[in-house]
Amino acid sequence: MHHTARPADSSGMNETTVLDPQLSPTPAILSDERLARFRDRAAAHDASGVYPHDDLAELRTSGWLLAPVPVELGGLGLNLAEVAAGQRLIARFAPATALSTSMHLYWVGLGADLARFGHPFGQRILDWATSGEILASGHGEAGNDIPIALSTTMAERVPGGWRIHGRKLFGSLGPVWDRLGFHAMDMTDPVAPVVVHGFVARQAAGVDVIATWDAQGMRATESHDTVLDGAYLSDADVLTVVPAGPSDDPAVGVMAIWALTLISNVYLGIAERAMELAIEHCHRATSIALPAGTVAHHPLVQARVAEMHLELAAAQAQLDRLAADWVSGADHGPAWPIHIFAAKWRSATAAIRVVDLACDVVGGTSFRRGNELERLSRDVRAARFHPGTDAFTHETIGKALLGIDPTGPRW
Repeated sequence: MHHTARPADSSGMNETTVLDPQLSPTPAILSDERLARFRDRAAAHDASGVYPHDDLAELRTSGWLLAPVPVELGGLGLNLAEVAAGQRLIARFAPATALSTSMHLYWVGLGADLARFGHPFGQRILDWATSGEILASGHGEAGNDIPIALSTTMAERVPGGWRIHGRKLFGSLGPVWDRLGFHAMDMTDPVAPVVVHGFVARQAAGVDVIATWDAQGMRATESHDTVLDGAYLSDADVLTVVPAGPSDDPAVGVMAIWALTLISNVYLGIAERAMELAIEHCHRATSIALPAGTVAHHPLVQARVAEMHLELAAAQAQLDRLAADWVSGADHGPAWPIHIFAAKWRSATAAIRVVDLACDVVGGTSFRRGNELERLSRDVRAARFHPGTDAFTHETIGKALLGIDPTGPRW
């Protein structure tokens, strides 16, 4: 494994690799040729709202879907920082492919880290992944603004397991997933409700994927709803059961850092590509009012390009540090949620700002269908809706810094 500098797409970058993620996979896995094919197909997938099956097939064949799996089990043995760099790179070419596969990879990463920590459920997840299954995320719900900690999906205790009743939203990988990782809440004891985290197979009775996805952006993720109508969750497929509310359970914590790190990197990848497109445009576009030549000589354009870099550099540093801290075993203790949500918030905020600035620089052509930047400007909007949202992030970090017990009354 080694890092090879990848030249920027725009000649205006003067051969700098400032936008390059520190990529460890061998070039054959995420090669220029493979990524170019992804980009060539991305516009058609977006227009039709159809999942990029060809991209998924290539990632499966190359072994990327097993990136976090230990080498001795047939994977690539990559850590969180390395997988995140790969997902950020893919996002520069095919955002929907990157976002949807991040849902699968965060579960596989969870399995790899749990197995490394000696947690008994880690190997179960790795077994599913190495057998070829695609794992999806079932955490989105209506009527619940505290993700993971509470649930509007009900869990009913029955002999040998649980019956699950509810509807999950934003289920990326809609047409292709094999197993859904989800959470539900048992309110049998209203004083001490519990949240059940587990996995159900797509073909299980009571599991029904409903084709609902027709969104502004990330259209090719096909993030359909999943109805769980009395679906049976066996005790063997339960990841963990925790008290309702913020949890310090290791499985929940590892899941959060893998999920939000990978998802955040997708949106930074989109922003990196938007900046490339803007710089490329600046070196090509001219104006009758600019005798010096291209719009790159316009001082306000220069200021906007500089602002794009400043936003990206700060977000990259914070997000890369989060992943590096996890890999190195940094001891943030109870402050981990602060670091996780802060990095996600910074990445989402910066990505949206950078893409908006890129559209300003490029002008009206970025508003036209068929322009790559127009598609990116829609895709990046989804960043704000992943946990934690702006409101939840500020609430969580504010309470933590002020020493307010998150398990107490919310207000």
